[in-house]
Amino acid sequence: MQGQDGERDGRGAGNGGEPQAGTPAGTSAQAPACGSSAQVPAGTSAQAPACGSSAQVPAGGPAGAPDAEPRRGRPRSAAAERAILDAVIALLEAGEPLAGLSIERIARTAGVGKATIYRRWSGKEELFVDVVRDMEPTDPPVSGTAGLADLRVMLESLRTRGLAQRSSVLLVNIFAQMKSHPKLWEEYHGTVIAPRRVAMLEAVRRAVAAGELRDDLDVELIDDLFVGPMLVRTVHRPDAPLPDDLADRIITALLQGLAPAARV
Repeated sequence: MQGQDGERDGRGAGNGGEPQAGTPAGTSAQAPACGSSAQVPAGTSAQAPACGSSAQVPAGGPAGAPDAEPRRGRPRSAAAERAILDAVIALLEAGEPLAGLSIERIARTAGVGKATIYRRWSGKEELFVDVVRDMEPTDPPVSGTAGLADLRVMLESLRTRGLAQRSSVLLVNIFAQMKSHPKLWEEYHGTVIAPRRVAMLEAVRRAVAAGELRDDLDVELIDDLFVGPMLVRTVHRPDAPLPDDLADRIITALLQGLAPAARV
C-alpha cells in the first residue's frame, strides 16, 4: 500500500505484494518439473528450470554472483514535506506556541503519520528550524572563488532577511520564542547561523589572498567589521532604514576608512 508520502507501509512482501500461499516466508521457490506445480520444501535451492520454465532466481542471485543492489529506504515525498511544513506554519498562525506543538498534533494537521515526520526530522527542534528557513528568503548562491563580490552577496542576503522579518509578524514571534528555548536556538545557530559565518570568513580570506583587503588584520575582525553594521540595522535597530544600496555603502565605507580626507 502507498502512504500519502508515496512510501510503502511495509505490509507488502519484499517483491511489492503479499506472499503467495503455500510458500514459507524467506524460502526460494524451486523450478517445478514440466507441467508440475509442486512446492519445494523450505531451505532448498532452486534448480535449473525444466522445459523452458520461467522460475524466478532466488534473491541474491546464483552462488558467486555479486549481490544485487540493496533495497533503498522509503522514497521521500516533496508533497509530504510541504504538508508538514505548512501544518506547522498554520498552527503557529493560529496562535499555537512552539512549546505547545507536538509531533502528533503536527502529523494530524498535515494528514500524515508520525513516522513520516520522524523519517525526515529527528525531533521538533530540527523541524522548527526548517520551518524558519522555509519562511526566510533563500540564501543566494555565491561563486566560492571571489572575495569582495561574494561578501557583497552575503551582506545583501542579510539585508533581505531583515526586511522579511520586519514584514512578518509570525517570523518576529517565532524568533522571540526560539530565543527563550535554548535547545531550539542552539539548533538554529548550529545549522543556519554558524555555516553562514563560515562562508563569510572564507570570502574574507579569499579577498585578503586576492589583495582586496589588508593582510595584517585578523580575518575574524574584518568579518565582524563587515557584518556588524548590517546586523545592527536588521536586528538591534528594527526601525532603521534598509535601503537597496546598504551593502555597497558598508563595503565602500570600510574600504575608504573613516578618517577624514587629508587636506592639501
